[in-house]
Amino acid sequence: MYAVIKTGGKQYRVSEGDRLRVEKLDGAVGDNLDFGEVLMVGGEKVAIGAPLVAGAKVAARIVAQGVGKKIIVFKMRRRKRYRRKNGHRQPFTELKVTGISA
Repeated sequence: MYAVIKTGGKQYRVSEGDRLRVEKLDGAVGDNLDFGEVLMVGGEKVAIGAPLVAGAKVAARIVAQGVGKKIIVFKMRRRKRYRRKNGHRQPFTELKVTGISA
């Protein structure tokens, strides 16, 4: 069984036991989360929401909180002596999906 959930402005296809990185969510390592915004549940029978599947939810546990690899943001205007260099590390939450209920 799999589901498509929406969190952090993105959509993810998840199955039970999957680990995924999503945009930062509040909570400590070991906390349990429930996602109520389920867009689709698949398996033997497919349920597609309009826009959400009624009564469906996905349970997950927080495995880690961290920051991603550093990316460099460099802006430059040629011939204008304008240069800006910035680094950015995007925070994330790593989840392990523990259950899908339709």
